[in-house]
Amino acid sequence: MLILLKLLGSIALLIYGMKVMSEALQKMAGPQLRHLLGAMTTHRVSGVATGALVTVAVQSSAATTVMTVSFVNAALLTLSQAISVIMGANIGTTLSAWIMSAGFSFNIGSLVWPAFFIGIILIQTGRHRYVGDFLFGLSFLLFALGMLKQTGVEMDLASKPAVVNFFASFPTNYGTILLFLLIGTILTALVQSSAALMAITMVLCATGAITIYQGIALVMGENIGTTVTANLAAMNANIQARRTAMAHLLFNVFGVLWVLALFFPFVRMVCGIVRLDPEAPGQNPVQLSFALATFHTCFNVINTAVLIWFIPQLEKLVCLLIKPRSIDEESEFRLQYIHGGLMKTPELSVFQAQKEIVVFGEKMQRMFGQVQELYGLQDEQAFQKLFERIKKGEEMSDRMENEIGKYLGDVGDSHLSDETKEKIRSMLRQISELESVGDSCFNLARILHRKRDNKIAFTDELEKGVQEMFALVSEALTRMNAVLSGRKEDFDISLSRDVELRINGCRNAWKQYNIESLDNHVYGYDIGTVFSDLIGECEKTGDYIINVAEARLGAIKEI
Repeated sequence: MLILLKLLGSIALLIYGMKVMSEALQKMAGPQLRHLLGAMTTHRVSGVATGALVTVAVQSSAATTVMTVSFVNAALLTLSQAISVIMGANIGTTLSAWIMSAGFSFNIGSLVWPAFFIGIILIQTGRHRYVGDFLFGLSFLLFALGMLKQTGVEMDLASKPAVVNFFASFPTNYGTILLFLLIGTILTALVQSSAALMAITMVLCATGAITIYQGIALVMGENIGTTVTANLAAMNANIQARRTAMAHLLFNVFGVLWVLALFFPFVRMVCGIVRLDPEAPGQNPVQLSFALATFHTCFNVINTAVLIWFIPQLEKLVCLLIKPRSIDEESEFRLQYIHGGLMKTPELSVFQAQKEIVVFGEKMQRMFGQVQELYGLQDEQAFQKLFERIKKGEEMSDRMENEIGKYLGDVGDSHLSDETKEKIRSMLRQISELESVGDSCFNLARILHRKRDNKIAFTDELEKGVQEMFALVSEALTRMNAVLSGRKEDFDISLSRDVELRINGCRNAWKQYNIESLDNHVYGYDIGTVFSDLIGECEKTGDYIINVAEARLGAIKEI
């Protein structure tokens, strides 16, 4: 029982160590890696290289594939570009297998304690804290590998007749290979960590519990099981993102199929590279671990080398398999980029949330466009239908604020950099002000409904005033969405403030005109009241819009 607990604890520590390492690396280089992912994918070969580079940097193929799915969802990558990046991610993740095989080749205990010591000093002093986090995660990873190696020796499964007889009862044929492939797929899908299953496979092979054939079958299953993460992340995303995740699955399934067709010759070829006889009993544990790592690398490199020339065909296949959904985007509430709890790294979660805020801003601009359309409608039925859509839009804005705010609150509970904490504060203010824009749009719709119910008709001058205010608010919304979706460094808050000043000036001018017209009895008080409410609410909308831009750019509001 104690040995079993040590095994489970070592695996848990291994997963935690890799998670801490990945998060620390993303804190140090996350924005640069995201820009790299978006910029270096113009050709299929550069896309593969980029995917491999990013995965090696963050030590998580799941993080790279989920990031890629989000880029496709945001229309920053095409489907073909994303497929090439995922191919590269599969190559990059093979580094993890080599790190683990190295853990079986020499005593790494001497490296753990200095790394722990230096890491905790860097974390506590606050200087180079992310480097300290990385060393801390690396220490846990190395310590877990050492514990796994020691636990494997203590288990001594090769000397347990019951264990040996159980695994020996599986003949070395395709039936056994398929069974172990299925086991590897299911376990990886449940654990969502191919690295953890790779470590277990190495322990089982090193202790003689399973043959190298069975171990390689498990590794093949792990390659399919690891695609579950990306497919879960894309479940509620747009069609292109779902197709990207499906392409990841098909890529690995195709690789498994051709390896199965050539299984025994291919395994003997891989074993020959590390000078291992797959049929001989009592193999060297180090050679066994290197054989597994070599197979993992050969599998992904050859699979990529073959499929990179068939990316257009793979793209057509996933388009056939994943059909578009018929969804009314305006009436159905659905977050596009964040799906509660599926983002494993806080830095990626913040990136996803900012993309969701961009969608929030675009929805608010469309909602204001509906208000403008409502103003000109004469048909009663069409007016009521559009009014209800605006009402639903206001309810949707409330839900978006709540969902994004809750998501950011959950992310804020993680260990974050100071820069990321500031981003979250900025985002919380952005969604609050965007929700206020939604409230203002509904208030404008209600004023127009009152105007219609009371059969109020504006004079030509008042019509001109309304259209002038509408045009300025629409310009402010366009500017706001450009700020939300672009790089902060490319924008100056003075341009947004200029639009706000023009809105205020227009409001003041038409307010004065309204007062003078009422004094001169140009039109009745009921008309003047509705006009004043309409112009005043437009000005409030402009205030909320400039608040969003200031929150995004980190500008201090001028008093």
